[in-house]
Amino acid sequence: MRVSLSWQGGMKLVGSGESGREVLMDAAPEHGGENFGARPDEVFLMGMAGCTALDVLSILAKKRIALQSFSLDVEAERASEHPKVFTAATLIYRFTGDNLPEEQIKHAIELSLSKYCGMVNTVKKAAPISYCYEINGQRSPVQPAP
Repeated sequence: MRVSLSWQGGMKLVGSGESGREVLMDAAPEHGGENFGARPDEVFLMGMAGCTALDVLSILAKKRIALQSFSLDVEAERASEHPKVFTAATLIYRFTGDNLPEEQIKHAIELSLSKYCGMVNTVKKAAPISYCYEINGQRSPVQPAP
């Protein structure tokens, strides 16, 4: 895999990968940016969330589980001192739909977190990852990623 980054002036950057799609990044005004794009650390967490989300959606589609909606939040903690690494993260999966099978949803999440999502498994080597899920508003307890 290869990505490229180009400077657009000021603190603006455009990243692109093999897909040909671009991601605009910029710093906050207090750091010399103009707030035109996402912060690189936000893109990092979005990438991790996207990795596991696509796994889960694919697994559930193969099981013919129909969702009305799906979302995923990442709540991450960072060190207060530079280099301000991520020290922990919790993934919160949210599903809505009729008669959603909790055990199959949990299994899909755990397969992603333990086997398929390279980004989560990379981060797990540096910081603990936990997760929970909501099915039609009913939340499971937070637990460590497998």
